Amino acid sequence: MTTHPTVLEVTERIRVRSKPLRSAYLQQLAEIRDRDRGSDRMGCANVAHAVAAIPANDKFKVVSERAPNIGVVTAYNDMLSAHAPYQHYPDIIKNEARKLGATAQVAGGVPAMCDGVTQGTPGMELSLFSRDIIAMSTAVALTHDMFDAALLLGVCDKIVPGLLIGSLHFGHLPTVFVPAGPMPSGMSNTAKSKVREQAAQGLVGRKGLLEAEMAAYHGQGTCTFYGTANSNQMLLEAMGLHVPGSAFIQPADSMREALTREAVRTVLGRAAAQAYDCPPIGVMVDERAIVNAMAALLATGGSTNHLIHWVAVARAAGILIDWDDFSTLSDVIPLLARVYPNGVADVNEFQAAGGPGFVIGELVEAGLMHADVMTVRAGGIREFGGIPELADAGTAKLRWNAAAPLANEAITRPVAKPFSATGGLKLLSGNLGRSVIKVSSVPDDRHVIEAPARVFDSQFALQKAFTAGELDRDVVCVVRWQGPQANGMPELHKLTPPLSVLQGKGFRVALVTDGRMSGASGKIPAAIHLSPEAAAGGPLGKVRDGDLIRLDAVAGTLAVLLPEDEWAARENAVQPESQRDADGRGLGRELFAGMRRNALTAEKGACTWL
Repeated sequence: MTTHPTVLEVTERIRVRSKPLRSAYLQQLAEIRDRDRGSDRMGCANVAHAVAAIPANDKFKVVSERAPNIGVVTAYNDMLSAHAPYQHYPDIIKNEARKLGATAQVAGGVPAMCDGVTQGTPGMELSLFSRDIIAMSTAVALTHDMFDAALLLGVCDKIVPGLLIGSLHFGHLPTVFVPAGPMPSGMSNTAKSKVREQAAQGLVGRKGLLEAEMAAYHGQGTCTFYGTANSNQMLLEAMGLHVPGSAFIQPADSMREALTREAVRTVLGRAAAQAYDCPPIGVMVDERAIVNAMAALLATGGSTNHLIHWVAVARAAGILIDWDDFSTLSDVIPLLARVYPNGVADVNEFQAAGGPGFVIGELVEAGLMHADVMTVRAGGIREFGGIPELADAGTAKLRWNAAAPLANEAITRPVAKPFSATGGLKLLSGNLGRSVIKVSSVPDDRHVIEAPARVFDSQFALQKAFTAGELDRDVVCVVRWQGPQANGMPELHKLTPPLSVLQGKGFRVALVTDGRMSGASGKIPAAIHLSPEAAAGGPLGKVRDGDLIRLDAVAGTLAVLLPEDEWAARENAVQPESQRDADGRGLGRELFAGMRRNALTAEKGACTWL
């Protein structure tokens, strides 16, 4: 199938824009990859330190037999349900490596916080920047420089982008990501959200709300809604960085260990039918792979966080992308999946309806993804159109079957009959700056909202106004001082229930913010990631209560409806003292002051390392 002209156009403009940076990056990789192996190149004392703690047989393999040594970077902790399964993965990896005449060492661990735990708390102000801490921690782990390949163990929101950014700074290493899978389905996401809305109205108390939440989040594995964590897994599949089809196999499934062992074989180039060595990750992740990830995000209505994270990921590989690239692709990428909050199904139902394999297969065959990319496997991206299963219940051998949707097409659909002809994300621009909106789950009659503004300096102020009944009207809620430089750009999930209640009462409501909402904005029109942010002098600081704001997701505009000269003359508000950097004290926030000062805009990936 010929690649779609728009996909080619976007890819080419990214290639041209990135050429100087990408060329320098690849040159650096070539120079590093041409060096001798670590144990041959490094001093004797260095090597002795590196192998001091490993078994004698492994020491012999590394030093004398010059066997491949795999560096494992793990985000294991048992605070994150999605990462708790990783506890025993290193033992499985080491065992499989030894079978193959190789060795493996846990190179290091990276921090991994749970946004579900910190949501609405001061800890959430560390969340976005934890991505860059994870990237740096990955670099610390791999900088021991004794490794011939790497396996990265991580799943959730900032962890995967951080691991990917870090590994791309060691882009000379063949690298495979090893997922752990989603938890089994509990209380449905729709039912959980209903209880949250009832709690916001005072109809359900803390006991009832806690029971509902614990019925939804109840075991090991990722949360089952299609937020950032599960979008991460979709994008890694689309970039060919997993063992094919491994994203959404549950932790307790007997296939999980087989897939982990297959990851070892894959990174060593020893997988069944592997016709070539696993390529260096920095070579694999080129502009075509980045575009494939963008296409997969749009086709599934994935997390808006990736309009920040994948900009940073691409930059780590010497590739420059922006929101115009996402917007142009969104005009031609059809919506092929409806997974909560973009539908009622959870990720387990998505997997049963063909999952990532079906979506990737459809996009490739329709020319909406590049088919000629390198992946960790010899079969290329088409191999990621299958779903794995154990070939024999008594063995660990795997086989892949072609993915297909359910007959009722309520969760996944083919390109020929999509849920929508365009993707789930839209770029908004106007006199308030540039913003994005996730429209895939917003009702069609809510794509255009025009109403007076009510301005808040924090999410808590909005919640207080809602509780007092001050928002029972058509209103555009403006929440500012929520960008990277202001307070670390926390997600504002806690605003979804009250705004949903207002919309449910028939009011025309919307949210405009320089903060984040991830995939949780759901059915509420939410213009998020507004850049430049208010703390950096962005025009959001000019908005006053009562200003008429028009959010138009059809035309792609976001503006305060004031005469141009009046708007230009208006002064920006000053960030309240309670919202300034001085307020970032306690619970570790003061340690991140330098990152807040150095952070780039959301559209530039909110990077702190450039």
